[in-house]
Amino acid sequence: MLSIKNLVHVYPNGTRALDDVSLEVPTGMFGLLGPNGAGKSTLMRSIATLQTPTSGAIQFGDIDVIRQPELLRRTLGYLPQDFGVYPRVSAYDMLDHMAVLKGIAGGKERKETVEGLLHQVNLWPVRKKALAGFSGGMRQRFGIAQALIGNPRLIIVDEPTAGLDPQERIRFLNLLAEIGENVVVILSTHIVEDVGDLCPRMAVLADGKIRLEGAPLDLLQQMKGRVWQKTIAKEDRAEYEARYQVLTTRLFAGRTVIHVLADQRPDGFEPAPGGLEDLYFSTLAASKQAA
Repeated sequence: MLSIKNLVHVYPNGTRALDDVSLEVPTGMFGLLGPNGAGKSTLMRSIATLQTPTSGAIQFGDIDVIRQPELLRRTLGYLPQDFGVYPRVSAYDMLDHMAVLKGIAGGKERKETVEGLLHQVNLWPVRKKALAGFSGGMRQRFGIAQALIGNPRLIIVDEPTAGLDPQERIRFLNLLAEIGENVVVILSTHIVEDVGDLCPRMAVLADGKIRLEGAPLDLLQQMKGRVWQKTIAKEDRAEYEARYQVLTTRLFAGRTVIHVLADQRPDGFEPAPGGLEDLYFSTLAASKQAA
């Protein structure tokens, strides 16, 4: 269990990136949703001991993360948003080097670790290929391989599917789902679909505050009977946005479909199944109104 209590982080320029954040993250996949600039990366970096928060507490099991960062790092796997590698080094040699850095000194143990991880992330056939030649999805799978060195109990992945094509995204998410069965995995993203596909628990972070937390299926109940849809002319979009609380606007077969939030059915609208995306945008809209 990862426990975060009253976490605050204020940058030297006065930006309050985290504002009294409290979370309980159990074993399994946990989705942290939020727009760019919400404070997600600041929170992930604080948990990963890459920066010290201004105040608050982070506890992982019996480890006080802020006071005992070295203990946390021994059991942490981290895939940051920007993951750098030596481009001309092969996947095998790079992973072997990282295993040494993580303290696996014995040659036999390191060989078993590296080979096992390359098989697990389905990179064994390209183990001798230079990382510069990897696709985006292959690089992300390599990133997960390095994060799994040493059998960590806490894994953090920050915006892992951004820029991946649909096939690579599905392959990567399936890999995360397998990993998340027995350890704590925090998936930080602004892609609602990733959380809906993977995470039995989630939270929404906006403007440095936790705006929503719980099980997606339970949270969706609050949208039941309150989301409505209508196909409109593109030029009428501004008018509807002025009259209703528009959650999403998307094109379908070349036509504009809007979802609005209302306790009563607006004239001309049909009921819509309130999905996680509707819940997410309604939460962001509420946070803007509260600001």
